[in-house]
Amino acid sequence: MSEDQKKVLEQQLWNIANELRGKMNADEFRDYILGFIFYKYLAEKMEIHANTILKPDGIKYKEIKENTEQGQVYIEAIKEDALGKLGYFLKPSELFSEVAKRGNGNNDTESNFILEDLQRILNNIQLSTMGTESEEDFDNLFEDMDLNSTKLGKTTDARNKLIAKVLSHLDKIDFKLDVQTHGRASQRDVLGDAYEYLIGQFASGAGKKAGEFYTPQQVSMVLAKLVTTGKTKLKSVYDPTCGSGSLLLRVAKEVKKVNNFYGQELNRTTYNLARMNMILHDVHYRKFDIKQEDTLEHPQHIELQFEAIVANPPFSAHWSANPLFTSDDRFSQYGKLAPKTKADYAFVQHMIYHLAENGTMAIVLPHGVLFRGAAEGHIRKYLIEDRNYLDAVIGLPSNIFYGTSIPTCILVFKKCRENPDDILFIDASRHFEKVKTQNHLRTEDINKIIDVYRNRTEEDKYSYLAKLNEIAENDYNLNIPRYVDTFEEEKPIDIDAVAKELKNIDKEMAETDKALIALCKKLNIDTPF
Repeated sequence: MSEDQKKVLEQQLWNIANELRGKMNADEFRDYILGFIFYKYLAEKMEIHANTILKPDGIKYKEIKENTEQGQVYIEAIKEDALGKLGYFLKPSELFSEVAKRGNGNNDTESNFILEDLQRILNNIQLSTMGTESEEDFDNLFEDMDLNSTKLGKTTDARNKLIAKVLSHLDKIDFKLDVQTHGRASQRDVLGDAYEYLIGQFASGAGKKAGEFYTPQQVSMVLAKLVTTGKTKLKSVYDPTCGSGSLLLRVAKEVKKVNNFYGQELNRTTYNLARMNMILHDVHYRKFDIKQEDTLEHPQHIELQFEAIVANPPFSAHWSANPLFTSDDRFSQYGKLAPKTKADYAFVQHMIYHLAENGTMAIVLPHGVLFRGAAEGHIRKYLIEDRNYLDAVIGLPSNIFYGTSIPTCILVFKKCRENPDDILFIDASRHFEKVKTQNHLRTEDINKIIDVYRNRTEEDKYSYLAKLNEIAENDYNLNIPRYVDTFEEEKPIDIDAVAKELKNIDKEMAETDKALIALCKKLNIDTPF
């Protein structure tokens, strides 16, 4: 699929999303439209899978008569196969296209009642997985899609009409999941990118809430390229604050293969979105493990280590800092816990605990982590002086994240560093493009960060390799201007030239005043002086 065709698909989906815009805020209609797209994806994938099985019999899945004995034989055989390979099951009558047809009625002004049908089908998708390997991955996946919500319409008929209209529009778009590609991105990749586009569009209108579920793709790309440096395959990638899962999926685009994806997310709605995002990007249910819980208080993957770790945690979040954590293996060796009102280093410690010996982790944090003292200063010193895990500090432009304008930085950590004698500092804060009210990293800005990081090159006013003793002399303060001098000397001012210019301006003003007085006299009106 060409870039133009991809953009057409994105615009089509966004236009359909706007059918719901007038009814509710961005947060709410996001959950409905992404849920409907996901249902359509599951249905198309189910139909393709079933038709492949039925090909030797010369029939199509939609042609099966469900109420006949023969039909039941076919359905049971297909169900068993689908649950093992796809992880879920839909009957022919439950396919998206069939529901859309029923909702569309007999003409453009009349629609059949489908709300109860649709709610039952969404429930059935989950129920079909009960007792199977994929049960956890589909558990309550559609719980945020309340089809009886008055936000969709004050009356049942109004809600039915709106949903039927949205389904009808979506049904006209062929996702082409069965199209064979040769050496190009698959149609599922294209659909996945379109899904990511919608998530980004919703984030741009969600204000402060956007940070809960979305990392701007430009930042995701930097993090992904950092942790995949020198790698073509990854055994595992982990995001302890995974949001919609976009950052995990971005890492997969930088290598040929990722064996397993792991993530944890506190917000229930965002957790559902992450699981949908994984499945829609064709990540098999056996290859991802997304959990819903508070990462710091109740870690869900405590026994595992990961080859790549990425995160954009909530900046300076509150956490319990319970004294019991001093005996937790994630924090015990440091001697101090991160403060209750700033969990930034708690996330760093958690991630380092899970980092494999051959792994790389990259985390986005506010600049305060570079220089704040007390417990944070103690932890920072331990990471550098005792462990020597910090590999690079990268300063990003301000106003690059949705919902906050503060400048941020990326810290890169490795347990086995190839360059153990120095730490690379990069100041990329002045390299960006302003788009409306938001700052954006351009492709050239991203490439420059990654090239400098991978080659560990020093560039005047951009990057610097600081020796460990230099950092010790600075009392482990990592504030970037201490290492990267970005001072621009102002051009000297020619006082004589300025004085001459002022005299010329005075002369021009006097001549203008003289001309104005003459004009006023000619018109027989008072002068303004």
